Amino acid sequence: MRTPTLIAACALFAGAALASSAMAQTMQHEILQNVAQLSASGSVEVQQDLLSISLSTTRDGTDAGVVQTQLKQALDTALTEAKQAAATGQMDVRTGNFSLYPRYGKDGKINGWQGSTELVLEGKDFPRITGTAGKIQTLTMSNVSFALSREQRAKVEGEAQAQAIERFKAKAAEVARSFGFGSYSLREVSINANDQGSPPRPRMMAMAKAEMADASVPVEAGKSTVLVNVSGSVQMK
Repeated sequence: MRTPTLIAACALFAGAALASSAMAQTMQHEILQNVAQLSASGSVEVQQDLLSISLSTTRDGTDAGVVQTQLKQALDTALTEAKQAAATGQMDVRTGNFSLYPRYGKDGKINGWQGSTELVLEGKDFPRITGTAGKIQTLTMSNVSFALSREQRAKVEGEAQAQAIERFKAKAAEVARSFGFGSYSLREVSINANDQGSPPRPRMMAMAKAEMADASVPVEAGKSTVLVNVSGSVQMK
């Protein structure tokens, strides 16, 4: 059985909680007055400085072991050639996908094996990469892509961010003046960045392997636009 003192204490606690909640809602309503939601963006276009060339080959046969050995030999030969010209950051060499899977006949039974292997050359030294790709004879070029290096992206992103922030501040000041306020204070803000790259433009990708021997693979990089968006709210004063 509850005592009168306990009941009174509970009632007092409940009343204080309700009063506190009402006060918080009132304060929140007051704070949200004269608040403007804004967004601004900054963008910088820059030349892509990272090249990636994928070289690959396929083999098929009736014996899985033979197919695997052929793929390994083709990859080993290509790796030996590529590593001679490798330089950290300028041309990094790594293996890509390696697959071996069965081939089925009309009767649903395995009648052979197919496989593929891949080697990737990537870095900032375009002549070194394209020249090496042209020398490799056991694999053929399957893909060319361009991007921004981490260092270039960080530099350009900083420029675009500074541009976006200045535009956000200018817009906030303009909006505050338009509503008859003399200043503003920042309430909250979020910053998002991304880049939009143009598609790769390799030229003469269908060159015969004999023509590619000891010759650079001709490629042409595009540009990326790094976009930074600043959005948030300001308290007009």
